Amino acid sequence: MGLENKHIAVYVTGGIAVYKAAEVVRGFIRQGAVVRVAMTQDATKFVTPLTFGALTKQPVLTDLFAGDNDQFVPHIALADWSDLAVIVPATANVIAKMATGLADDAVSTTLLATTGLKVVVPAMNEHMWDAPATTRNIATLTADGVVVMQPDTGLLAEGYSGRGRLPEPSAIVDFVQHVWAKQTGRLRGRNVMVTAGGTRERIDPVRYISNDSSGKMGYALARAAANEGANVTLISSIISLSAPDSVHVITVSGAQEMLDTMKTYFAQQDAVIMAAAVADFKPVSVAEQKIKKTADNDLMTLQLTKNPDILKTLSVDKTDQIMVGFAAETEHLLTNAQHKLIDKKLDMLIANDVSRKDIGFNADQNQVTVIRPNVEPVQLPQMTKTKLSEQLIEMIADLLPGK
Repeated sequence: MGLENKHIAVYVTGGIAVYKAAEVVRGFIRQGAVVRVAMTQDATKFVTPLTFGALTKQPVLTDLFAGDNDQFVPHIALADWSDLAVIVPATANVIAKMATGLADDAVSTTLLATTGLKVVVPAMNEHMWDAPATTRNIATLTADGVVVMQPDTGLLAEGYSGRGRLPEPSAIVDFVQHVWAKQTGRLRGRNVMVTAGGTRERIDPVRYISNDSSGKMGYALARAAANEGANVTLISSIISLSAPDSVHVITVSGAQEMLDTMKTYFAQQDAVIMAAAVADFKPVSVAEQKIKKTADNDLMTLQLTKNPDILKTLSVDKTDQIMVGFAAETEHLLTNAQHKLIDKKLDMLIANDVSRKDIGFNADQNQVTVIRPNVEPVQLPQMTKTKLSEQLIEMIADLLPGK
């Protein structure tokens, strides 16, 4: 879901952080949103309306009484058009206007007429942010249902570090996407646990056994679930990928640690998606120090033992959770996948052929077959892992009972 085809009105006010608003607009557009911009007169002194017009391919509202406006009542037209409104950067002045209902320019008038979701992203000097008046105004906006994103701490325009800095554009886009999903997504109010990456089974302090899983599929699924409003817990052996700020990421190493962590959160989940590639075996013993190569040890024997079967173990404690597994196979794909589906008592299994170099491990594309009990397998076409994750999350949402 996300922000695709959503109408977003971005209100730009007069602060030094205006230049970041252009990247926020670009971020919304990349997510598939249709964006229109309104600017205060002070904002136009930092960045011209032409910049935002070129980015959005839409007229920019700066004056309620401009003769070239194609709407008879432009502020009402923009307010009615928008699914959500984002004020970035939001100065102390516009925050005060919104809190008191003051409407004395194109931005404040349009915001007063907007009935949809409003997200305020403040940016100002630390002393202005901490001022009692601003604190009161923020409390008023929150009570009115306006969502306020907290400012960052960092270098301010005045040359010293403090709280009040505008968050980075990518963080703003993620925040807005999350807020929108929490109100409208199919998984709003649901708890979803996702695992990602290949587990690492230690041989000694510097060596381990693992596999080629990059974690990309698990992270894509976590993002897709969050974009549908879910409260997502991502249990990952990968630290090189980034997840949205709204996703709770827990880093683990081996299969036993992953299982123990999943047990902690399992009872509260509505769905569990086991996208991690768990090592089947681990060393019987782990050397306390690095194993040294010597002149007389040309051969080394490593004794392995089975790792716990995570999904099979969790299924014993299953109540109403939807359990989804992955089967990464190099031969007899459907036969092996059907066996895993039954053996692990899953509600859905995603099977893919990892012998192909263009899909599966480490690739950005994947092609899978979705298998469910007593249902004909569904083979999905090859697509990006991002698009595939969105489709899989829709299918998982269909399995969840209504609340």
